[in-house]
Amino acid sequence: MLQITHLRKSYGGHLVLQVPFLFLSEGIHWFKGANGSGKTTFFRTLAGMLPFEGEIKMYEWDIRKHPIEYRLHINYGEAEPDYPEFLTANDLIQFVAKAKRATSNQVQELIQILGITPFLYQPTGTYSSGMLKKTSLGLAFLGQPKVIILDEPLITIDDATVQQVYELVRDYHTRGVTFLLSSHQDFRFDALPIKQLFEVKDKMITEISPSAG
Repeated sequence: MLQITHLRKSYGGHLVLQVPFLFLSEGIHWFKGANGSGKTTFFRTLAGMLPFEGEIKMYEWDIRKHPIEYRLHINYGEAEPDYPEFLTANDLIQFVAKAKRATSNQVQELIQILGITPFLYQPTGTYSSGMLKKTSLGLAFLGQPKVIILDEPLITIDDATVQQVYELVRDYHTRGVTFLLSSHQDFRFDALPIKQLFEVKDKMITEISPSAG
């Protein structure tokens, strides 16, 4: 489903992550690692936001040969979103919804589920970290993605929203969407059917057993 081959990512000539080969089948995959280990770099690279050496393919779409199709089918929710302060959540949602070909029904459903309505038309410069996170999560589910990447999806949101995120992941997973998740907090294995657990450490990604998590 998602195949990474000979991936190397460097900043200023300094290697920060290398993945000789990794194949992720359909399901929910959890990536653990300390701050600065390379989780976010890996996610942003997969999302098509960073240049890299190597190859990345999702199904038949190569990230370089089929950039539009690839990006149309992979979504990314940032750990610490940062938007232009003059834009509202509605501005961002409508822009991404058009790019991702989302329906108006889906847009309204996500706004309601994540509790975005009270601040929908306020500029993001006035948002709390929780409001920014809810907006980021809403953007990550728009369209009909094959893969959704959620970087630290549980931070800065209240318990009720955490439960909504669990339910959204479960719902989209039953529709065939694959998830790549990272979190410093432990995901409840009874809440999400985690298929694989990986550790990002020493510039590498290694699969570990759930008991090690």
